Amino acid sequence: MLNKFCKKPLWECNEDLVRVARGDEFADLVIRHADVVSVATQEILPDSDIAIKDGRIAYLGMDSHTAEHCIGPDTRVIDATGLVATPGLMDSHIHVESSMTSVSEYARAVVPHGTTAILTDPHEVGNVRGLEGVKSMFEDAKNAPLKSMMTPPSCVPAVLGVEDTGASITDKDIAETMTWDNVVALGEMMNFPGILSGEKNALGEVRATLRADRVVTGHFPSPDVDRDLNAYIASGVSSDHECGSWESVLAKLRLGQYVQLRYGSAWLNLPGYLPQLIESGVCTAHCLLCTDDCHPNTLVSDGHMDRVLREAVRLGLDPIVGIQMCTVNAAHYLGLTDMGVIAPGKCADIVLFKDLSDFDAKMVFIDGELVAQDGVAKFPRADHQWPDWMTHTMSLGFEVTPQTFEIPALRTSKLGVAVPNGATVAEGLGDDACAPVPDGTVTVRAIGITPGDTITRDEFVEVPVKNGLLVADHDHDVLKACVFDRHHGADGVHSFGFVTGFGIHGALAQTVSHDAHNLLVMGDNDEDMALAAQTLVECGGGETAVVDGKILALVELPVCGLMSAGSVDDVAAQVAKAEEAWKQMGCTMPSPFMTMGVMSLACVPVLRLTNRGYVNCVTFQMEPLMEEK
Repeated sequence: MLNKFCKKPLWECNEDLVRVARGDEFADLVIRHADVVSVATQEILPDSDIAIKDGRIAYLGMDSHTAEHCIGPDTRVIDATGLVATPGLMDSHIHVESSMTSVSEYARAVVPHGTTAILTDPHEVGNVRGLEGVKSMFEDAKNAPLKSMMTPPSCVPAVLGVEDTGASITDKDIAETMTWDNVVALGEMMNFPGILSGEKNALGEVRATLRADRVVTGHFPSPDVDRDLNAYIASGVSSDHECGSWESVLAKLRLGQYVQLRYGSAWLNLPGYLPQLIESGVCTAHCLLCTDDCHPNTLVSDGHMDRVLREAVRLGLDPIVGIQMCTVNAAHYLGLTDMGVIAPGKCADIVLFKDLSDFDAKMVFIDGELVAQDGVAKFPRADHQWPDWMTHTMSLGFEVTPQTFEIPALRTSKLGVAVPNGATVAEGLGDDACAPVPDGTVTVRAIGITPGDTITRDEFVEVPVKNGLLVADHDHDVLKACVFDRHHGADGVHSFGFVTGFGIHGALAQTVSHDAHNLLVMGDNDEDMALAAQTLVECGGGETAVVDGKILALVELPVCGLMSAGSVDDVAAQVAKAEEAWKQMGCTMPSPFMTMGVMSLACVPVLRLTNRGYVNCVTFQMEPLMEEK
């Protein structure tokens, strides 16, 4: 039982709660005449009263019983007639860094929408600055009332031997984090190949978590529903958010996992399996809702867990069942027995919604304190001072030029092997260079992108050969891509490849490139690619869009190359401008920067490009750029 995310632990204030419930002492706050959602019985309790003391619920008056006996001269009374009271919403899996803001600023975005607690995996910052960076990130979390529960990153790097990160985290490190007050679980175990192969560090991290009586959250995108899935779950991984089909959801539920049904900014999986879940009639007690990744403009314009609930109800889910999925179900999974229910003794994390269709939050309470009203946070913006080592993380070691992106047309398996930072591809090949391919076309390997999904394809496409160089082909939607190690300066390496599916003219670059967060550049011409890359080097990281030598949009993210030091509204406006630039460049997919950002994610099938080259994320072997079909 985890009993430390409320204003006071229950053992410290239970006597006061007893006295308030009996009328021997007065409540701090009483919410009257609300229609209370009982997630315990899956019903609505009409015209009910809630009395709160010391940040906890002391009394729930229902069935004509009122909390009048709890009201004294100093008790604050709120008339909630016509409003629906639910437990505070919980996001069971989120990476705050995807919002491009600090944790305290993220809180200002989501709390007004009814989110009172998050289970956050800071593996983005962890990959850049390790556990010290994670600590720094969560110092800022103390500046906001949002209950930011941490799951320390389990996979830094995500997969061993295929990329270069700014840090590494071991099983001994994880054992240490399990003693931290804000840790409730292990971050998503993306290294499922390591678990299946008995890799010592991956299994050691799981053991350290289980030994501390915490749960292990998962990441299993494989289509296997037999031996590998059974083995993965048997290791101790008890939840998963990487379900691409109803078959995957059902198999994981049948094998006892908690399944986190995902609906973020780019990963819109919910419509792909929720209707089948509803139709099946299977028990949903092990179903949770999560966003995984949300862009700031999504949060500002559309909301957070309220947005997920609106979509779930639109797809046919009973709204009370949806509320269970982001309250009591999540609390039970994490062992947070004080949260997720409006009942005596529980934390007074409560949302007053206008109704259960639009989920318009009128008032939000955390530990009995009014923290948001009518869509506006009632707590101040933090003035957090980041240390220099968190804001100076671009270490490329050389100036990027158009020549950096030239790829000689040489039919050799060495083409595609990582090149030292500062060297051209030709220089990197050295004595391994061979006779060039004549001008015309040649077949190369490319990453195939599917809009709205994390899964990619391993494709072969034709690209032009001009003046002895492989070039992009805008007319056939084939772009160049390059990934630079930005953590190790001149000692780092970079690689190159091709991608299809974005449909843009110009170039894009970003340091938000999961999970190593190296510098990722993509485009149809070398000049724009060089300008995009150098722009991010000079501003400390972020995202940029360039067309014909002109910078259309720039999102500056100086904190680890991932987060802004500014307000969520300012970042949202910058991101909106960047997405508009994508449209001008010819892209039509949702949240394209986020889709681009997982082109390096070496733990999700099928093909990825890291700073070391192409990775087949089924076999976990490196693949050459040029190969016969």
